[in-house]
Amino acid sequence: MECIHCHGTLERGHTSYTANRKGYHLIIDHAPAWICKQCGEVLFDEDTVEAIQAMLREVDKQAEALALAAT
Repeated sequence: MECIHCHGTLERGHTSYTANRKGYHLIIDHAPAWICKQCGEVLFDEDTVEAIQAMLREVDKQAEALALAAT
């Protein structure tokens, strides 16, 4: 695969993914990704994006439940 930014070569690897939202921070330390050997740009497969989005939806629900319990 080719990097959309620098046209370098992408290779499979792992990277961190961080989300800061709705009063919490989620860090995934070993997310599978395509990483550009030249510029370091990171791209995630559709399956990985869907898994991360599912995690965020679940954590959103749990954070909301905690906020409601605190009131």
